[in-house]
Amino acid sequence: MKEQKAWVLNGFLGVLLMVIFIAAGIVLLINDSSILGVTLIIIGVFLASGITVIQPNQGHIVTFFGSYAGTIRESGIWLTIPFSTRKRVSLRVRNFNSAKLKVNDIEGNPIEIAAVVVFKVVDSAKATFDVDRYEQFVEIQSETALRHVANKYPYDVFEETGYSLRGNSEEIAEELSRELQERLSVAGVEVLEARLTHLAYSTEIASAMLQRQQATAIISARSKIVEGAVGMVQLAIAQLQKEGVIELDEERKAAMINNLLVAIVSDRSANPVINTGSLY
Repeated sequence: MKEQKAWVLNGFLGVLLMVIFIAAGIVLLINDSSILGVTLIIIGVFLASGITVIQPNQGHIVTFFGSYAGTIRESGIWLTIPFSTRKRVSLRVRNFNSAKLKVNDIEGNPIEIAAVVVFKVVDSAKATFDVDRYEQFVEIQSETALRHVANKYPYDVFEETGYSLRGNSEEIAEELSRELQERLSVAGVEVLEARLTHLAYSTEIASAMLQRQQATAIISARSKIVEGAVGMVQLAIAQLQKEGVIELDEERKAAMINNLLVAIVSDRSANPVINTGSLY
């Protein structure tokens, strides 16, 4: 099915013609012209059955004896095919909030995930005739696409390589939107936006994964501290040798490096010890 425009005539003109035919028929009946009068009244009733009122951002599917005759999208009052059936379809922007789904990411970790999908009907014929209750179709396909996307990526990437559900929310939202559009195009629905609204580890592993994240953060921070400390020690020794403040042999260099690294890398303040003697 593909949406097409239904035959319509200005509704006010249709109402005027209806009133004229009915009034003329009544006048003829009064003047004993029963056959012509009844005919005109029937024509007026015939026109009245085709009058329909369309609200803004709504469409009416017109079917005539089981055949699709078209869709009326323009708001206002219209005269369409008499004795036809009109079914209202909302063309407004709508949103669907999925329930919190419990799925496994690509690493097998159980996570909780939910999303919001913003959509609208762009082809009323497909939404009405190609699927049964397109609202329910959008709901089921949205949850299916969300599960599929969640199964393709890890919750988090600790090595800082590749995509993750937590670290690449924009990319995940774009992929979810693309997959939803592919699934919902059969229903004449356009996906305007799809974004994650909830993402967390399941309760049974949340504590363990939090400890893992904390350990990873500590290791990363320590690596940066050690890298900076080594640079500072190299700079200090080079500066001392350059200015000739003191001559350092290998043993004294080792002692100075040890002291500086302990003072810089330690997570607590170092307590200085004054050495009044000699290293030897």
